[in-house]
Amino acid sequence: MSSLHNLKPDRVVKDFERAGWTVRGQKGSHVKLTKDGNKHILSIPVHKGKPVKQGLLRNRIAKAGLTVEEFLRLYK
Repeated sequence: MSSLHNLKPDRVVKDFERAGWTVRGQKGSHVKLTKDGNKHILSIPVHKGKPVKQGLLRNRIAKAGLTVEEFLRLYK
């Protein structure tokens, strides 16, 4: 399994969009994504020069109904 270390937030948001999620807005440095048929709202912190933390990303991947492997395939 590949690692979730040092994934860039802008790229993470784009990959969730590839998985069918839609950006619904941004409040401060957090981008909110939603998807029809999923009750969760994903909030991704987009801090310039900082990667998304691994634990937070694992949580968001699970809420999105994806596995880490599926998400990493989108990231490539």
